[in-house]
Amino acid sequence: MSYSGDTLKRDGIETDASTDRRSETAGPSNDAPSIDRATLKRWLSDGAELALLDLRDAPAYGKGAPFFAPNVPLARLAAEAALVIPVKSVRTVLVDDGDGVAEAAWRILRGLGYTDLSILSGGIAAWTADGVEGLPRFGVSGAAFSEAVRAAKGTPLVTAAELGRLYAQGADAIVLDTRTPEEFAVGHVPRALSVPGTELLRRFADVVPSRETLVLVSCAGLPRAIIGAQTLIDAQVPNRVAVLDNGTKGWREAGFEIEAGAGGSSAAISAAAAGFAARHVELLIAGLDLSRIDFATLTAWRAGQRHTSIFLDVRTPEEFAAGHIPHSTSAPGGQLFAGICRRIAVRGARVVLVDDLAGIRAKTTAYWLRQLGVEVTLFLYDFAAVADYPIVERGPLERL
Repeated sequence: MSYSGDTLKRDGIETDASTDRRSETAGPSNDAPSIDRATLKRWLSDGAELALLDLRDAPAYGKGAPFFAPNVPLARLAAEAALVIPVKSVRTVLVDDGDGVAEAAWRILRGLGYTDLSILSGGIAAWTADGVEGLPRFGVSGAAFSEAVRAAKGTPLVTAAELGRLYAQGADAIVLDTRTPEEFAVGHVPRALSVPGTELLRRFADVVPSRETLVLVSCAGLPRAIIGAQTLIDAQVPNRVAVLDNGTKGWREAGFEIEAGAGGSSAAISAAAAGFAARHVELLIAGLDLSRIDFATLTAWRAGQRHTSIFLDVRTPEEFAAGHIPHSTSAPGGQLFAGICRRIAVRGARVVLVDDLAGIRAKTTAYWLRQLGVEVTLFLYDFAAVADYPIVERGPLERL
């Protein structure tokens, strides 16, 4: 099952059937080549590798519409280009608001050695001149994807009012907040525990009191909670699992108070929890036939210039800072789907998910990326045994 537009489909990502001819027009300068709307439509459906960078400022970019492509501000482009577009010969389109920013980006990237760059003539205004209905997208809206998952799978919901009654009755229920610890600390539903993203299955047996406990997954609204709850359901945990409808926002709108402060545990998981997660993640990914690469393949892929490989480290930011693969990006699995369009700048790239040897987070993330039609493989590594291979860097890198 894969996702296209706002629906889940089983026959792969639907492509645009446009037969518009390519129009290579005069660019914004004598040097910078531009393409027209028809050409980009064709490129978005031709199956070849394609990178697209949305260069608008943050307020204009918002949640990514209409392309849902990575947003890299001009000030950070030189520092981040190699992370988002590691192969300098890949076909790349630069998009702005028609304000000349794309030309400035073109000059930066040309100076860094990128060789196949084009600017979308007229920018966003030209792309949306006839409306956005039916236009192909580059990436995926995390919110739209999660809503499509809920519609397809019937993910159950529990309202804030219902949770309030459960609390008043002393019911056996627990709220697991799947956002980042920083978001959780700002405000969360009372009694909730912070269990970010793909830590849900990994820590499940350590935080859920019994098989009879009702497990409610929460976030700021719905997207991450839907993915988190459906992960647990698809992994066949024994508990009843549901989404807290509209998360902390719904709780507040129902007239309840929000709590602030840290919560949850960063302690190592127990052996029992590790075993539980290992068993249930295999139920989750049954039939996926996920591939795993070794050190030699990793080295070859990192050096390769024919096919783009993007390395996403799905462990916690703290684990990433303690040691990570060079040229990888910190992309904690559960947060990846809240901003999936920000992470993968090359359509058609193979995505390598980096995790510890257990691979719970990588396998969970791969389960969902496969449904988006992403080519994904795993690199699982014992980061505590860095003497094995001299491939580990230390220190945080800015998360995209």
